[in-house]
Order: sequence, then C-alpha cells, then structure tokens
Amino acid sequence: MKKITDLLKDIAEYPYTGIGKPEPLKYELAGYWSRRINSEHRIIYSVHDDIVTNILNFYEISL
Repeated sequence: MKKITDLLKDIAEYPYTGIGKPEPLKYELAGYWSRRINSEHRIIYSVHDDIVTNILNFYEISL
C-alpha cells in the first residue's frame, strides 16, 4: 500500500517524470499515462489542464 501512496503523491507533483517508470500509453489508451506498481500491476492516469485524473486500474500483463 505504501508503494501506491508514494506513486500517487509523485504523480500529483510530477505527472510525466519520477518513480514507477512513467510512460505514455498508445492506441486505444493514447492520452493516458502508466506507472508501474510492480512487474504485473500499473496505475493508469491522465492529465488535463494540470488536473490528474487517476483511473487507478490494476491489471496483469500478458506476455
């Protein structure tokens, strides 16, 4: 839980840089950003007019 809290604080201050390897998403999720919680789960969010909308989706990656 601390990792998620740290990520959310970092996203609020630095939406495009920082911890969790932020990366812009592509295709259907273009306009959203992703940060790693761990190797399987991500936080998905968007930023519009300096307002962060945290969608907080966790999902597993299929390799």
